[in-house]
Amino acid sequence: MKKLTPEEKKVILMKGTEPAYSGKYYLFNEKGDYICKQCGALLYHSSAKFDSGSGWPSFDEEIPEAVKRVPDPDGHRTEITCAKCGAHLGHVFTGEGLTSKNVRHCVNSISLEFTPKNELSKDLQKIPAKINFQTETAIFAGGCFWGVEHLMKQFPGIISVRSGYIGGKTSNPTYEQVCTQPTGHAEAVEIIFDPHKVNYESLAKRFFEIHDPEQLNRQGPDAGEQYRSEIFYTTPEQKEIVIKLINILKEKGFKIVTKVTPATTFWKAEEYHQNYYEKNKKQPYCHFYSKKF
Repeated sequence: MKKLTPEEKKVILMKGTEPAYSGKYYLFNEKGDYICKQCGALLYHSSAKFDSGSGWPSFDEEIPEAVKRVPDPDGHRTEITCAKCGAHLGHVFTGEGLTSKNVRHCVNSISLEFTPKNELSKDLQKIPAKINFQTETAIFAGGCFWGVEHLMKQFPGIISVRSGYIGGKTSNPTYEQVCTQPTGHAEAVEIIFDPHKVNYESLAKRFFEIHDPEQLNRQGPDAGEQYRSEIFYTTPEQKEIVIKLINILKEKGFKIVTKVTPATTFWKAEEYHQNYYEKNKKQPYCHFYSKKF
């Protein structure tokens, strides 16, 4: 970890905000990559940077799994932090229509370092592989993804949770297509987690306990194949754990209809579906915790 100056600590560790229009990268347009000031993890490519007129560097796309979103203590905004070291970066906003991706990462310049194109060090190039090695992916489908996402993301050790679609026969489906056409997709959540802080079995148990695995192709008032109960495993070990848990539940008298399927391509859902309950200040209508293990 890099030793921080007092000014850097105020933002990166104490979650402060640098004055608008004061950061070195606000009107900076060179080609290259932006990395975390504290740990050096790769966060953004310059191709994702745009001028939002806000007074802070703005990006409409992060490096996959590099940036974590967490509810801000103010109850309204969503904070973004470095997924590797937890350094405060700024906040993320959606629905502003500033770019085609309709998302804006508003980042403090002081939280970043810039590396010119083609000059990334060998150590930096290895960082994404290291992150992937230390993380694991779980994919669960259990009714409307709003509720599953909301209740699953509360676990410690969760790095990121995305709502999306999986298990269908068309590429990059839209919400409308999944709901009105026979695409075969299920609404699901993709969870990136740190296996050193939370294990897959704990996540799978929680999934069974926040939805009804006895309902076929529905969850509460939501009916349709896209609302089916299904677990998409990403490793053979995950499959073994899920089958073990299903057998335990069956021995307890539960009539489980949950499918167990190898993971295929996960398609991220539209931005307005992400962090739905946090953004709309509501609570799940068909998901709640019920102890089963």
